[in-house]
This record gives sequence, C-alpha cells and structure tokens, in this order.
Amino acid sequence: MQPYDERLTAPRSWWLTIPLLAGLTLGLVVLPLGPLPMLAALVAGAALAAAAVSAYGSVRVRVVADSLVAGSARIPLSALGTATALDAEEARAWRTHKADPRAFMVLRAYVPTAVRIEVTDPQDPTPYVYLSTRRPQRLVSALGEGASAAR
Repeated sequence: MQPYDERLTAPRSWWLTIPLLAGLTLGLVVLPLGPLPMLAALVAGAALAAAAVSAYGSVRVRVVADSLVAGSARIPLSALGTATALDAEEARAWRTHKADPRAFMVLRAYVPTAVRIEVTDPQDPTPYVYLSTRRPQRLVSALGEGASAAR
C-alpha cells in the first residue's frame, strides 16, 4: 500500500503578513506607554500570530494501516465509501451551497482542491467527509488501495 501523508501548511505569504500586521497593531495600541513597551508588544504580537499561523497550518491528512486520519479524527476505511476528487470549482461548491452541516470537514480555504468521501457506516449520521488536499487524485488512490488491502 502506498502511504499518504500531507500537512496542510499555511501559504508562505501568511508567515510574513499576519505576524507583521499583528505585531504592528499591538505595537500601535501600546505606543502611548512608550517606545520600550511598544517594542515588546510588537515582538510579542508577532510571535503569538506566528504561533497561531503554525497551529492553523499543522493539520495533517494521512492514510495509515486501515484508517484515514484527518486532523484529530481517525476513521476506519471500512466505514468509508466512494472517494471523489474535487477540482477548485467543485470543492468551493461543496464548501458552500452544497455543504451538509452534518458532514465532517477538514478544510483550509487556501487549499483550492479537495476530496469528498461517502460515509457508509449505518450507525454514523455523518453523510460524507470533506478534506482539503493539494493532491486529490493521490489521496483517492491511497484510499482505494487502503480499502482493498483492509478487505
């Protein structure tokens, strides 16, 4: 079985702009207290924002052994049905007007493509799993190989 492991990291532009803007904002808020507190607030704001960007971009999508691991969820492949690779337009539709509120979604708006996987477990009210991925065809292949290996 070909393993699949992807980390949905934030875009490079986020690593510069978000910490910089957060640091500047906090620095300006503290500016009336003087230059030293302003500098400390600028550094602290930038560090906190960088930590937030890192945490947001640390989610992983993996196919391991007989399970799909998406974020904090571990779903047995035996509970999953057909996986469909979604291009950018179709992925946007499933994130918005086609979305079911009962679906399990690991989505990142900065990742344009996705995979939609039917949930076939009759005990589970979740209709499908929606996963943002930069390599949808590869994830679909890994899910297919993993399901056939689990049988």
